[in-house]
Amino acid sequence: MYIERVPNRNSPPAVLLRESYREGKKVRKRTLANLSKLPDEAVDGLKILLKGGKAIEDIEEAFNIVRSRPHGHVAAVLGTIKKIGLDSIISGENTRNRRLVLSMIAALIIAPKSKLATARGLQEATKLSSLGERLGLSGTDEDELYLAMDWLLSRQEEIEKSLASIH
Repeated sequence: MYIERVPNRNSPPAVLLRESYREGKKVRKRTLANLSKLPDEAVDGLKILLKGGKAIEDIEEAFNIVRSRPHGHVAAVLGTIKKIGLDSIISGENTRNRRLVLSMIAALIIAPKSKLATARGLQEATKLSSLGERLGLSGTDEDELYLAMDWLLSRQEEIEKSLASIH
């Protein structure tokens, strides 16, 4: 059995529940029911059932939310950083150090905390948001953040020159 939409000239298409069968070497089809009066949601649900799927009454039953991390503020801050070109000013290459520095900047804007708390917020087990995922950082600890700050300090003159050249 399957559902077929048959176009009508000047009216909405007919929605038919059909069955195909063989008569000798020919494949034939027979209409079992006219579903045209049913709402589209009911027809879509019936299609799923016919394909062997399961129908659920409430969408909330289909999902078991184990953990939900905030993401909107992360997307807004990282999008703004990219739009103003701060990521390129820090480094032209997408290195881990650049991503670590960007994560510290974003974390300071979103929720200022210590480097230890920022590092814990980036780790898989204790994530506070989607920041670590968006920047591709995993297994970050506070020592690595401090090393990234040292790397940033070594680039300070170059960054200052880039900022000074912007009108």
